[in-house]
This record gives sequence, C-alpha cells and structure tokens, in this order.
Amino acid sequence: MHAVVARQAGGPDVLELTRVERPVPGPRQLLVRVSATGVNFIDTYKRSGTYKVAYPFTPGSEAAGTVEEVGDAVTVYSPGDRVATAEGVNCYAGYILVDEDKALPVPRGVDDFTAAALPLQGITAHYLINSSFRVEPGHTILVHAGAGGVGLLMIQLLKAKGARVVTTVSSDDKEKLAREAGADHVLRYEGFSTRVRELTDGTGADAVYDGVGKDTFDGSLSALRVRGTLVLFGAASGPVPPFDPQRLNAGGSLYLTRPTINHFLRNAQERRWRSDEIFAAAANGSLKVRIGGRYDLAKAAQAHDDLEQRRTTGKLILIP
Repeated sequence: MHAVVARQAGGPDVLELTRVERPVPGPRQLLVRVSATGVNFIDTYKRSGTYKVAYPFTPGSEAAGTVEEVGDAVTVYSPGDRVATAEGVNCYAGYILVDEDKALPVPRGVDDFTAAALPLQGITAHYLINSSFRVEPGHTILVHAGAGGVGLLMIQLLKAKGARVVTTVSSDDKEKLAREAGADHVLRYEGFSTRVRELTDGTGADAVYDGVGKDTFDGSLSALRVRGTLVLFGAASGPVPPFDPQRLNAGGSLYLTRPTINHFLRNAQERRWRSDEIFAAAANGSLKVRIGGRYDLAKAAQAHDDLEQRRTTGKLILIP
C-alpha cells in the first residue's frame, strides 16, 4: 500500500508518497480500508516541527472507510462496517489501524467523503460550544475564520442553539459562505473588536472562539464583555506569545481557556454523545459539510500548502 511520509520536519515539500507494508490489526483493532482522509491544521503543526513527533512520520488523525479485518478481541464491529475516526494515527495512507473504542459508526445518509470531513472538526465544534463554553440562546458569539472548516460548522450549530453569531473572514467570497451558513454579522479582521463593541452597544461578546491565534488574540480579548470567555483553540497565524494574566483582570475578569480535543473524548459515552449528534445532523441535512478541496493522496504537500496559505474554504480531504 501507499502512505505519505515525512522523514524530517519542514515545509510541505517533505511529504512524500511511499510504498509501505500494510498494517496488521492487534486484538482490539480494526484494519480499515481508507476511502478518504481529513486534512487538518494539526497535521501541518506536526509536519513542520511545531508539535514534536518522531520521524519518519505519517500525518493524519482523521479518516473514514470500511472495516477490512478485525482483531480477535473486537466485539462491536465486523468486516464491511463503515467507520470513521478523529483519533487515528498515520491516516495519510491506503489502510489504517483504528482502536475499536476510537472508531465511530457512520450512519446511512452520510457518504464517505462527508464521513472523513466531519469527525475532527465536527467534534471540535461540538465540544467548543457545549463544553469549553456552554452557549445558550441569546448569547452573542464571535467566531474567527467563519469560512473555514470548523467555522462553517460552528456557525450552523450556534444558530441552532439560538445564538447571535458574528464572524470574521478575509474576502468577499468567504463572506458569502459565512452568510450562507447563517452568520448574523460578517466582519473583516481589521478593527473587528471595535465593530463587535458597536454591534453589542458597547457590551462585547459573551464568548470568542479563536482558532487564528497570534494575529487575533489581542483583539479577541478586547471584544469580550465583562466576565466573557476567550476560547483559544488553534494557531493558524502562529502561537500566541506568553502574556501577563493581569490582562484578564483589566479586561473585565475575563476567562481564557486553551482546549484540545483529547480532553473532551475521555470515555465511550462522551465520544458517542458528540459523534452521534454531529453525524445525525449531517444525515438529516441540518448540518451542511462543505468540502472545499479533494486531493489525490500523492498531492498531500499541495493540500498542506493551500491550507497554510489560507487559500481554502471548508474542509480538505485526501483520496487514496
């Protein structure tokens, strides 16, 4: 089989398509024939060395496909079942191993591409608005990068909760996508905190969801109401430098949290709660998943470059 391998940290050009041995499932693992793999910013962080990994390294934690073999101790799944995962390893490949307890059943009505595009970003959107900060009807929420994969999902899920959604984008085309997803107000990045204040009669947003990082962090804090919450969940523009926590006091007794998905998938019940809700919404059509780019597995480097240069909207997927 083929897999994408980085032999050292570096730019997208370190990603090479390589022939490797097909893996063999352990007692509680599934061997999954991959139909599509999701491309995420965390893959670029690991490839570049921002997050430390051992090389040679095959990126990818998100994929969907069909179970080909099961380990001796597997009890829930059988060959032929359709599954997805947001917690896989080495997913830029034709076959992957998935631990049985980290596999997500894919319901009817959800195609393979959607199944690969949804788990990580869908579960991320779910835990952000239900657990990192629990959104209630009437809240005013600022979401950065509203035309990105997480942003488009969050806008829809926030509107379903009855929130007022303000979002930022960088172009007219991205503004159109954010409005189609249901955003109430779409802003450009320059001066966004002032505009949020104007839209809330000086009060500020109840929460800001910031996956951009360094370039938006200061403005995100300034856009919050007294006792507002900044949920910093990514660093598309680079990591936020160390800062004085006294700024939270000066800004109005603000809250700051930096969540990561693994801490919101602590057990089978939590995993199924989140995945079942997002897959059900996709199956019934209430949650639209935009796939902004499909690339052959051999074009993984191009997918990374497009993502890092912010030339994309929605979700990018690789097809073996």
